[in-house]
Amino acid sequence: MKFLLIMHMNPQVWDTLTEEERNEVMTGHGAFMEAVKASGEMISTAALADPSESAVVRVRGGLPAVTDGPYLEAKEYFGGYYLVECEGRERALELAAMIPDAKVEGLGIEVRQVVFAADAED
Repeated sequence: MKFLLIMHMNPQVWDTLTEEERNEVMTGHGAFMEAVKASGEMISTAALADPSESAVVRVRGGLPAVTDGPYLEAKEYFGGYYLVECEGRERALELAAMIPDAKVEGLGIEVRQVVFAADAED
């Protein structure tokens, strides 16, 4: 079964952390990636740029309208993900608990099963 382990970022929470705590989270991702690669459960991962660097495209009257900035104004935003394949939901929850962000008060990892996926070769 495939699961998306979604990391949400909250700048207000992140700003309360010490530099040491932030470094611990960031370096912890390397250890997590190595463990999940070694177990054969890693499919892919991505970290996303800050929402201030994003654009939103909407088509209105057949013409694209592009605006800068995030889709929604919110205190939290989608920061990145791990796509894993594991035996089931319980294992996906175990993996999510290993992600360093899960240990930070005010942050968490959203676990969602993938019900359809296609790649460039499909």
